[in-house]
Amino acid sequence: MPDLYHTFLKYDLGHLRIVAGLWGLELESNEADSAAEELAAALLDPEPVHETMEILPPDSSAALKALATSNGKMEWSAFARRFGEIREMGAGKRDRERPHLKPISAAETLFYRGFIARAFFDSDKGAQEFAYIPEDLLELLRLEGFEEKKGEPLGRPATPVEKAFEIPATDHILDDATTLLAALRLGKSDFQSNAQLSALLTTAGILKKGVPQAEKVKAFLEASRADALKMLAEAWKSSQTFDELRQISSLICEGEWINQPQVTREFLLDLVNAIPQNKWWSIPAFVRAVKEKYPDFQRPAGDYDSWFIKRAADGQYLRGFAYWDQVDGALIKYFIQTLHWLGMADLASPEDGKEAAAFKIQSKVEEPALSVSKGQKSDLRPLTFDGRLTVTSNGKITVSRFFSRAVRYQISRFCEWEEPKADDFIYQVTARSLAHAKEQGLQAGQLLAMLVKHTNSAVPPALVKALKGWEAHGTEARVKTLLVLRVSRPEIVDELRKSKAGKFLGEVLSPTAVVIKSGAESKVLATLAEMGLLAEIDS
Repeated sequence: MPDLYHTFLKYDLGHLRIVAGLWGLELESNEADSAAEELAAALLDPEPVHETMEILPPDSSAALKALATSNGKMEWSAFARRFGEIREMGAGKRDRERPHLKPISAAETLFYRGFIARAFFDSDKGAQEFAYIPEDLLELLRLEGFEEKKGEPLGRPATPVEKAFEIPATDHILDDATTLLAALRLGKSDFQSNAQLSALLTTAGILKKGVPQAEKVKAFLEASRADALKMLAEAWKSSQTFDELRQISSLICEGEWINQPQVTREFLLDLVNAIPQNKWWSIPAFVRAVKEKYPDFQRPAGDYDSWFIKRAADGQYLRGFAYWDQVDGALIKYFIQTLHWLGMADLASPEDGKEAAAFKIQSKVEEPALSVSKGQKSDLRPLTFDGRLTVTSNGKITVSRFFSRAVRYQISRFCEWEEPKADDFIYQVTARSLAHAKEQGLQAGQLLAMLVKHTNSAVPPALVKALKGWEAHGTEARVKTLLVLRVSRPEIVDELRKSKAGKFLGEVLSPTAVVIKSGAESKVLATLAEMGLLAEIDS
């Protein structure tokens, strides 16, 4: 960045005299170049700098601190949005209206005191206009300790209302992931709609183009709950492809624009890590504070126009800073929800079913919060397997979510799935499920061996017999729904067989009962009518 002297070289003599006057100085030079040199030397004296900073209005002092903390420069659009504009005017208008006596903003106050200037610098998006503090003046301000203190938490503690209904963190994501992986292996389309979880498993390398990767799946399922959760959390934190903004269901992102989710995530993690541990913190206040101090946290050069994002509810495009809360604010809330999802933060709301209004970090967000201090509430269980696996004689298998996830994954591939109940997953062994498993190269004997091993041989004899029998002989009994024609006399069946409807008749069940092939009942009824017999369908 330019130093004070080279910054002052851009100004006319009238402007330099305004700056000098506001510092209580009188310039001897009558030439702009020499006046710039004289003024720069005077302003770099620590004593007048200290005195001038002492009398700055609070809003101007805050603006200068924010700029100093941002390494002395900030995109002009972002700076002006927070601290106001500087009116554009030529020398004549300036000398007539004397804007320095009645500045309209903190930015204008600092500009006419020489603390800040505007210039174009190179950036990732090309030349961009910045507000900046001249290099040598910035060093002097730093010596004075004139910067915002880094690491101070944004926002405020949650109110009793905001934290009234607590929602403890869980590690249920591990169970959901196990279920999803099994569903993908079985081709169950009903379980494949969790885009967020699929994206996370993809970024962890467990899925690739929606297909489970055998070695990665094995490592994930066999890991302890603590290690598995840490595996997902680490993959999320370092991922450049998991894009929270595009995961928000209320938003639709269109076009080829590119954001930087990993950079944004790291920034938000730093802000969260500054919040006191084990203390409920207000989500609305945190979001407002980010908007006030770091509104462009995910926007290069404060760009609010080139990202095509629309509201899913009505298709309204959300372009411009006016929609910050609906886009950028929503991203911060989604980020906090993700911390909760990964077991890192508890949530709370005013009442059950309401949007979360508070969150609590149990430890620095470097790894999932798996240990719980005395007196804290959490749904994160001990890391050893304390679950159970039970089997009934009719083939119903119940697996606790705290049992081995690898075992549950394998069992689920042999069974029909029933609705889970509380912490239990429920499966039913059927001939159809065993046939499906066989198509995947699995044998009923493998299921039996697994059940024997993990129940300490407590598999009911009836199920042992059924599994062995199915493996030896396949399905030995079937239950079928048939459409049966019953008549009053055997001769009717004989006459019907000789008619054009004979091809629609199936197995003879008795002299007066015969099976009708599916879908042929209307044709058989029509033929009976032609024979002078009126029939009715008994439902």
